[in-house]
Amino acid sequence: MAELRETWGSGPDGVWTAPGRVNLIGEHVDYTGGRCLPFALTRGTAAAVRRRDDDRVRISSTDPDAAPFEGTLADLGPGAVSGWAAYAAGTLWSLQQAGVEVPGLDLAVSSDVPLGAGLSSSASLEAAVALSAAELAGRTDDEQLRHLLIQAAIRAENEVVGAGTGGMDQTVALLAEEGSVLLIHTRDSRTEPVQLGLAEAGLELMVIDTRVKHTLADGQYAQRRADCDEAARLLGLEWLSDATPADVERLSDPRLKARTRHVVTENQRVDAVVELVRAGRVAEIGPLLDGSHTSLRDDYEVSAVELDVVVAAARAAGALGARMVGGGFGGSAIALIRSADASAVEEAVVAACREQDLTTPGVLTVTSGPAARRLS
Repeated sequence: MAELRETWGSGPDGVWTAPGRVNLIGEHVDYTGGRCLPFALTRGTAAAVRRRDDDRVRISSTDPDAAPFEGTLADLGPGAVSGWAAYAAGTLWSLQQAGVEVPGLDLAVSSDVPLGAGLSSSASLEAAVALSAAELAGRTDDEQLRHLLIQAAIRAENEVVGAGTGGMDQTVALLAEEGSVLLIHTRDSRTEPVQLGLAEAGLELMVIDTRVKHTLADGQYAQRRADCDEAARLLGLEWLSDATPADVERLSDPRLKARTRHVVTENQRVDAVVELVRAGRVAEIGPLLDGSHTSLRDDYEVSAVELDVVVAAARAAGALGARMVGGGFGGSAIALIRSADASAVEEAVVAACREQDLTTPGVLTVTSGPAARRLS
């Protein structure tokens, strides 16, 4: 609220917040029609928003490196906005395209989701802006609206930001349930909350932020998606996640074969994790997390030295399993740990990075939080 008043000279009509996320498993399969298992963090992005009487849009952030944006409702589409503001402005444009009568707005945002850490700070920004703008446009917050907002946020990131993302991050930001992971069937947007039960098992999930920032708009993510599209075309499939192990062997291109093998095995790992968690055997999912990291490193080629180092160090210090999360090329890893081992694992990953002259990572344990909502 103070940011809005300080920057634009008035208080907000309300404050909305939306969470970042951690994906337990199911990485790089959301855009192939696959299954993923994310949960919302208790960290997120807050947007203090005021409705205007004209068509102006002004966007600011508490991040000192984020330059404010000023324009009109007609200045928000593809090619019109760049940098961090494109996520917010693009969401407003996409809502207009979806038929929401977005008014002029002043927005001030603040986030405690680490930027570039693979924890989806971008989708948390999009979801907070989308929900606030829709409510100030007079829309009722219900399930139908939330599905519209998910699609609008996805379109904003794809068409305005230029990052070819799937829909996992936006979906969990707007549909998460506290205490659960959200099983997302991405091809038809079906979701199922699955109680995680970590605390009852004496376990925690640790996020290890390598502090190596990544960006989804640098072309690498888009290239992986293009590889999957090409593999699906060669196999005659609408969705690459329909591929079988036999289909993998039908591909002659080594790169496309590797990408497809990751998609096939990652979906299998998601199904296995869901089965174990539902059976109250969450402590047994560690090897599946390990397998996911190996596949992302070797077949999908989206890991990084820093990620490999912290994953190996966490396992050596007693983690039951660990893997990189997010788009890759930096960002964060997660480790499934016994609560009693938290200090030892943290010390081990910090020491491993120092020994190899890498950036000292940030470490935090995370719990499953709620979806986007209005705070005031």
